[in-house]
Amino acid sequence: MMRREQLYIDGEWVEATGEGVIEVTNPATEEIIGSVPVGSSDDVDAAVSAARAAFTDWSQSSVEDRMAVLNGISGALKEHTEALAQCITAEVGTPIGYSRMAMVGTPRVVTRSYAKMLESFEWEEEVRNSLIVKEPIGVCAFITPWNFPLHQIIGKVAPALAAGCTMVLKPSKEAPLNAFLLADIIDELDLPKGVFNLVSGHGVDVGEHMSAHPDVDMVSFTGSTGAGVRVSVAAAPTVKRVTLELGGKSANVALEDADAVLVAKKAIGGCYQNSGQTCSALTRLIIPTAMRDTVCEVIAGRASGYACGDPLDENTRCGPMVSARQQASVTEYIQAGIDEGATLIAGGLGMPEGLERGAYVRPTVFADVTPDMTIWQDEIFGPVLVIATYDSEDEALALANDSIYGLSGGVWSADEERALEFARGMRTGQVSINGGPFNISAPFGGYKLSGNGRELGLHGLEEFLEVKAIQR
Repeated sequence: MMRREQLYIDGEWVEATGEGVIEVTNPATEEIIGSVPVGSSDDVDAAVSAARAAFTDWSQSSVEDRMAVLNGISGALKEHTEALAQCITAEVGTPIGYSRMAMVGTPRVVTRSYAKMLESFEWEEEVRNSLIVKEPIGVCAFITPWNFPLHQIIGKVAPALAAGCTMVLKPSKEAPLNAFLLADIIDELDLPKGVFNLVSGHGVDVGEHMSAHPDVDMVSFTGSTGAGVRVSVAAAPTVKRVTLELGGKSANVALEDADAVLVAKKAIGGCYQNSGQTCSALTRLIIPTAMRDTVCEVIAGRASGYACGDPLDENTRCGPMVSARQQASVTEYIQAGIDEGATLIAGGLGMPEGLERGAYVRPTVFADVTPDMTIWQDEIFGPVLVIATYDSEDEALALANDSIYGLSGGVWSADEERALEFARGMRTGQVSINGGPFNISAPFGGYKLSGNGRELGLHGLEEFLEVKAIQR
């Protein structure tokens, strides 16, 4: 049981002024595992004031000081990997092996990458008679999600620190405990007070007040498209910068010369990582009509054998949904697929075999899905893969782009140049060719309703910088 009773503001743990607590439930056991305080608008005001006061000095801090902080955080994440992984698995239900690797390991590497980037980053350049200067944008507000909680926090905090910004973080109410562990780590470092502040609470109170706050210069939000729209509306009157990483319904396309069996084997992992609760998951598999039977046979077999259960079991591949509410939502989409006439080839309604409690759903696959179906268009955010077929490459590209989202994608072909040409036509922020691995130095973000702005790498750092031209 981890009960946190204070917020982190101006370098101190202080009492929250809001009423009540937010209880955190383990979705695998349905047991309460901790709680965090409910912050208020007054707490946000105090945190923003602290960040504003700290900005003057931190924005002028040396590159060496910023590197030391970033390397300190990275080192501490490595030291506390198991505790953080156990915490995130308890909060989110992520299988423990994936928690160690992706939920903690990736944030550690990302933090270190920004320290390394500062070694050679060019803060100024000459353009004819102008000196172009890059400066930190100011006080930043971060609103982060539950599905990759620490990773999404670090994806904002690390580049902001590198840029010389100060910040206020509001973590997800479903998975806030790891953010408090990060605050403990930061509190042990030589970071000036007020640079990093943590206020937990509800989005309608804390999140919207942060977004609208006149002393906040930038809001970085990751979450649902609907919530991202509300953040943008709240931020609009103060004309602050807003970056949004939102939903996805990404296409995974096999071209005619692709290896059908390989595509089928890899499609499951591309969709089901983190139990399907991944915004960039490749949830729409688009294959040539001639491949249908082979691909469906392989996928049905692999999905049916996908180990689903206790996330602390090292052999578990698919844990629970983050909450009973999310379990109900995914179940409704599975029912919609059945009702609308898609062919159910694996999974379906009900709990996975052998499980009687927890927010679980059965890893599910639908074939013969058409663009008019709900399961084709909506982001399900669970382990549900949908398969459609095509008869021409032009039709395949049209199907791939037939989405209000544009976050990620995949292309498979025996000819890499052919796959690259197809990838160029996809209206999405990232595309992997033949299973190309995730690159923490490449920009991550979306087109269309998947958001704007980019995280990670050099592009992620530049989101936190203003550009000034000095003529002489």
